[in-house]
Amino acid sequence: MHPRIFREFGRICREYGALGSVLEIGAVPGPDSLLCLDALAHAARKVGVNLDPPSQFRDFQIVQANANRLDMFESRSFDTILCNATLEHDPFFWRTLEELRRVGRPGAVVIIGVPGYASHRWLERIKRRGAASGGRRLSEAMRASTPTLVVHDYPGDYYRFSEQAVRDVFFGGMRDVKVRRVMVPPRIIGAGRLP
Repeated sequence: MHPRIFREFGRICREYGALGSVLEIGAVPGPDSLLCLDALAHAARKVGVNLDPPSQFRDFQIVQANANRLDMFESRSFDTILCNATLEHDPFFWRTLEELRRVGRPGAVVIIGVPGYASHRWLERIKRRGAASGGRRLSEAMRASTPTLVVHDYPGDYYRFSEQAVRDVFFGGMRDVKVRRVMVPPRIIGAGRLP
């Protein structure tokens, strides 16, 4: 995980007061796990889920599960739910979003990061310069495009998301929703509280 994304998740966790019982979807048994964030050092419980076999790292366990169906967890079990660089690999990501809502307690903090696409000031300047010069510098397709993260199969790579999709689809109906764009190509990180 890029250090800037890791820092942003930590900052958001502190901003929202993320503690209690914490679940990470797509957790890895290593220092890149969001469960290793300093902001979560005093969490009461930390658990991750991943498609890989179960594992243990530091002070948390990772259970083998498909996040589309988190039957091993009771409803309203978690105070904080984290997910980064996972939903783009989930062909049925909306099922995972339903499960996150089910296992989160009322008021639970949810933070999700995904690769996105968005307009950028520097790209807009290049497009304007290209249009002003008669379009010789940029093809029509380039003027209509935006940079995105490269395809990175694990186990597949299906989606890129807009800021609007993160706000309206991932966090629709939640409170205190904030959506941030980090880096270029953009990583979209959204946060909110379950009703």
